Amino acid sequence: MPDDLFRLAEAAARRLRVSRSKLYANAIAEYLTRQQDNAITERLNEVYARRPAKLDPGLHRAQVKSLKKDAW
Repeated sequence: MPDDLFRLAEAAARRLRVSRSKLYANAIAEYLTRQQDNAITERLNEVYARRPAKLDPGLHRAQVKSLKKDAW
């Protein structure tokens, strides 16, 4: 681990009043959760990219009618 990153981690652990091991465990857990979330998002994007989204014309008209008229 680079010295500057180690020093930052030491300072953060002291500030948060947790052990360095706890800080590292929390950081790794958060990193792995983000990776899993990203993998899920990527998979959903693949699934939804297979077919173009089409909205029923009648539903589209109903949605447009339900919007308030805003003056831009």
